[in-house]
Amino acid sequence: MPDTTRDSDRILREAKTSLAVQRDGGTHRPGPRSIGKGSAEVKMKALLKRVRNIALAVVAIWIGAGIFSAVIGPLLFWGFMATLLATVVAVGVLGLYPKVKTPRREELKLGNPAQMVARTELWLEAQRPALPPPAQTLVDQLGVQLDALGLQLKGLGDNEPAMAEVRELVGEYIPETIDNYRKIPVHLRAEEYAGKTADQRLTESLTKLSGEVDRVTRRLAEGALDDLAIKSRYLEYRYGGAEALEDMREMPDTGVPLPDFSAIPSKQSK
Repeated sequence: MPDTTRDSDRILREAKTSLAVQRDGGTHRPGPRSIGKGSAEVKMKALLKRVRNIALAVVAIWIGAGIFSAVIGPLLFWGFMATLLATVVAVGVLGLYPKVKTPRREELKLGNPAQMVARTELWLEAQRPALPPPAQTLVDQLGVQLDALGLQLKGLGDNEPAMAEVRELVGEYIPETIDNYRKIPVHLRAEEYAGKTADQRLTESLTKLSGEVDRVTRRLAEGALDDLAIKSRYLEYRYGGAEALEDMREMPDTGVPLPDFSAIPSKQSK
């Protein structure tokens, strides 16, 4: 019987290499890098499903080979080679699915805040390679800003005015701006029209949209900032003294009621 050690080692190496390639996105082409945590989490979930499916398939193949060997007879050379080949095929095929699909534009403003942010980030990643370098930098910046915005939106109901404003900003204005740019033929994007090129107008528009996302995030965070400031002053008064109470009374009125300190003894009164 010929020595099959080299062939077996080679096939196992190829299986491991195929698994590593599929883990990194496959051989078809590398996917766009994640611009935010939302899209990165979606990709990680898809990757974990691939690994799970591959593991289940490989275990099933080798258990089946073991049962065959125990019931019918030893696998011998060709049976062993067939098992290894089935392993390689399983890794190669299952390593491609499930794929992370680019959301359609009309899906961007649907779902809860986390889903909306993740979809928008995935959509922006797919558009990024077609944009000029300054706009690509702004897309990366938007990814970070959308993560922060998503955190502020948690707990808000669909009837909140802020939620409607965000859905319009994220689901309509941002994708519409990029879609309008991509409709322009590539060879015309660097030509001046009405004083500016399409590349310049896109960069200016994305800059304004980035600033608006930041403004909305800051406005939503004001309540938490006020609560933190009041709590901090309270702790200073509780454990620091009357000077902190005077500072607290001089704080600007933010509409948040101050705690009742009359029944709380200060550190000096103990």
